[in-house]
Amino acid sequence: MIYNLFSRMPDTMLRLDGNAKTVKGNKKGFKTAILYMAPANMSGENLCPMAFIAQCDSACLFTAGRGAMTSVAMSRLRKALFFQQYQAEAVAMIKRELAGFEAKAQREGWTLLVRLNGTTDIRWENYGVMQAFPDIQFYDYTKIANRKGIPANYDLTYSYSGVAKYLPYVNIAMRQGMRVAVVFRNRAIVDAMMADNETFMGLELVDGDDTDIRHIEPQGVVVALYAKGKGKYDQTGFVVDHAPVELAIAA
Repeated sequence: MIYNLFSRMPDTMLRLDGNAKTVKGNKKGFKTAILYMAPANMSGENLCPMAFIAQCDSACLFTAGRGAMTSVAMSRLRKALFFQQYQAEAVAMIKRELAGFEAKAQREGWTLLVRLNGTTDIRWENYGVMQAFPDIQFYDYTKIANRKGIPANYDLTYSYSGVAKYLPYVNIAMRQGMRVAVVFRNRAIVDAMMADNETFMGLELVDGDDTDIRHIEPQGVVVALYAKGKGKYDQTGFVVDHAPVELAIAA
C-alpha cells in the first residue's frame, strides 16, 4: 500500500532529470537535479507563501505529468513532511545527494543544475545549501518578490499571475529587472504575439518551453511557458489566454 510510505523516512530527496522538460537540457550538456515536494498547504504547512494570493495552487504543476499519479503525490507529501519535521536531517540528505551528483557530473563530463523548488517556493538561500556548493548552478521559479541575500550561484525567475491582488508584487519584480515566467493557455497565443513582435507588460517574449535552463537567458524578459495538467482549465488569471497586459512600472 502506498500509505506505508509514511512509516519510514525517504531514501532520497532529489531526482536527476525528473521530468520531460529538464531532460531536454541534456542536448546542451546539462542534467538537472530537482526536489519535488507537496506544494502550498497540502502538507499542513504552507510551502508556497504566495500561492493563494496568486491563485496558482489549483493550476499547480503538482497536477501535471507524474504529479497527477497518486503514488507520486504521496511520495512528494512524505518528502514535505520529512522536511518540516526533520529539517536538519532533510537538508543534510540533500547535501549528501548533491555531493554525489557533483562528483558524478565531473566524472562523466556534464554540467549539473539544481532546482530545489520543483513544486514549492521555499527561501532556500536561508538553509545554506547553495552556499555549500559554490560551483553548482542552482535555479528556481519564485512568486516571492522581496528575496534578499541571494547567492551568486542561485538564479531566480519570477512567476507571473494576472490575479489583481497579485499584480503589485509583479510590479516589484519588474522594477527589479527580473526575468518573468508567464504561463499561457497554449503555444498558438505566443506564436501569434511573437509573429507580430508584440510584448507582454512591455517586455520581450522568449519561448521557455524548449528547455528548463533559465539561467542562460537574459533578465528583463518574459519567458513563455504553457499550461499543463489542471492548468489547462484555469480561469483565475494565473494562466494567460488574452492579449498582453501592460503593467505600469512605478519609478
